[in-house]
Amino acid sequence: MENSHIPTPEERRRQRQENGDDTGSKANRIMRSIFGIIMIVIYVGMGVLLLINYFNWGGDWAWTRYVVGVVLIIYGFWRAYRQVSGIDSRL
Repeated sequence: MENSHIPTPEERRRQRQENGDDTGSKANRIMRSIFGIIMIVIYVGMGVLLLINYFNWGGDWAWTRYVVGVVLIIYGFWRAYRQVSGIDSRL
């Protein structure tokens, strides 16, 4: 019976770098960066829209738009920090 070793993602990444086949990785990084920026804009934008009551939500549950708005803005800033610091690019 043959020894069938399945390489880990880290081994495959290292092998691609050794062989000079890093083009897929570069395109992947660019797409991750673009997607990350778009999601930051969406999170912060939706948070601001909720805080200014753009959707005219009212009634007994109106306080939830403030909570959700603040949480979305905080999460948007957290994603922006991770994007700028490079934490997401290590994945």
